[in-house]
Amino acid sequence: MNFNNILRMGSWWISFCAVVFFSAGCSRSPEGRTDIQSANRGAVIQPDYSGLLIPPNIAPLNFLIKEAGQDYFVRIHSSHGDPIRIQNRTGHIQIPIKDWKRLLGENAGQPLTAEIFVRNQSGSWLNYTPIVNQISQDSIDGYLAYRKFGSLYNLFKKMGIYQRCLEDFSEKPVLVNKLTQDNCMNCHNFYQNKTDRWLLHLRGGPGTSMLLVTDGKAKKIDLKTKFNGPAAYPAWHPSGELIAFTVSKLRLFFHETGECRDVLDRYSDIILYDIPTNTVTTTLDISSPDRMEIWPAWSPDGRTLYFCSAPKIETFENPENPSDIAYDKIQYDLMRMGYDPVQKTWGKLETVISAKESGLSITEPRVSPDGHFLLFTGAAYSQFPIYLQTADIYMLDLRTGKWKKSEANSDRADSFHSWSSSSRWIVFSSKRDDNIFTRPYFSHIDSSGSASKPFVMPQEDLVSQEVSLSVYNVPEFANEPVKMSPQALSDAAFSKPEEMLTAKLDPNVLLQRKNIAPKSIAVDGGSKKMKTTKR
Repeated sequence: MNFNNILRMGSWWISFCAVVFFSAGCSRSPEGRTDIQSANRGAVIQPDYSGLLIPPNIAPLNFLIKEAGQDYFVRIHSSHGDPIRIQNRTGHIQIPIKDWKRLLGENAGQPLTAEIFVRNQSGSWLNYTPIVNQISQDSIDGYLAYRKFGSLYNLFKKMGIYQRCLEDFSEKPVLVNKLTQDNCMNCHNFYQNKTDRWLLHLRGGPGTSMLLVTDGKAKKIDLKTKFNGPAAYPAWHPSGELIAFTVSKLRLFFHETGECRDVLDRYSDIILYDIPTNTVTTTLDISSPDRMEIWPAWSPDGRTLYFCSAPKIETFENPENPSDIAYDKIQYDLMRMGYDPVQKTWGKLETVISAKESGLSITEPRVSPDGHFLLFTGAAYSQFPIYLQTADIYMLDLRTGKWKKSEANSDRADSFHSWSSSSRWIVFSSKRDDNIFTRPYFSHIDSSGSASKPFVMPQEDLVSQEVSLSVYNVPEFANEPVKMSPQALSDAAFSKPEEMLTAKLDPNVLLQRKNIAPKSIAVDGGSKKMKTTKR
């Protein structure tokens, strides 16, 4: 057979395949057919993207159809614009991002319907009950930062802080610990959801420190003083010049049965770091020797500090064996104290929600930017609820004082939450999928504080091992990307000793702990005063 004959046969075969393909394609599509059978139920999909209220700027909600079949067809439509049609043999529905953005952009406030058709092994098409979601008129912050690592304790060595654009699927590292000699990193936190002022803590190794980013520059700061060790759980004051932290000594221990592990506070206090003066200070009501204070949170007007507090650890010790601690009896109250940001004076200490009366250990308070609500985690015990199946998120209405368990909870651990800058969306960490992997879930909050059905962060490839075998925790909203490069942050972490700032301690702090309570506490060496109050 000569070369021309081969070409002619090849051309004929391609033409034949094209005719068969397009004919089969036309016959496979369920649109316009009259012989479609009703499944009389909704299709099983993963994730469960049904009955949701979704932001108009969220990335495509890709999903897997978990129904046996040899062909799958999905039509997504709303009140305006052309529908999106997807057909394949896998049931892996990846929605074109350009068409998705167009459809959501044209239909804010309208229902979004997904019709699912599956052709079974006998060749018949089944039509499932349509999935209907609602497109909100409230946009969500465009970025989410989180810590990502493996699920097992011995895999924590490989981790990083990543930022994800929520309007598409792009993910970029903020800092990975291969650049900082495999240390631990945590407590990334943005000032008012912006990235021109934010901070990050590094633990272990030569890079141990706090990295504080202001005005496009990262500074390495050592917050340790004669009073306190390394700090954690930051809360930015609205002024942007003062940060409240927890200082504590933690103990991690494991169980043979039941909960896999627990974290116990041996002691904890709250300190304030004044950025302009590079000074650490505190007052007795938030650093009492008789109490353990943790998880600070400022009100949006900067005039109230919320935090959590429990009796000192010795209260729960076995007198005959002090190493035997009734850790599962430790519960924290929700407290608050007034603060004058101009005079830098403190007001009265108040109990907002008592652990004894509520039966909960209250942690992780976060106030909505509009000041209407306070979201907190409640669990059976502990100041570190992320491992506890009893952990749920609760909503306190600061206008009425009433609180309730949020509608967003599951029967597994739901904790660590963040507010969007509009106060209309929250993100929180949840183990609801399998009780192993923590993933970020989003929920809309209406004007009464009620939460819509939560949905997991959309992913482009739902079968990716990196996605399915990673833990995502400490989710923090941002309305813009982090602009500083990972290398620049790494360089700051390894600054020369003379380039690192070492915080000064307010000299009156140690006097307080000796029960010598002066009339005032110097904030910046004497020019400003901070009054104390006794219990």
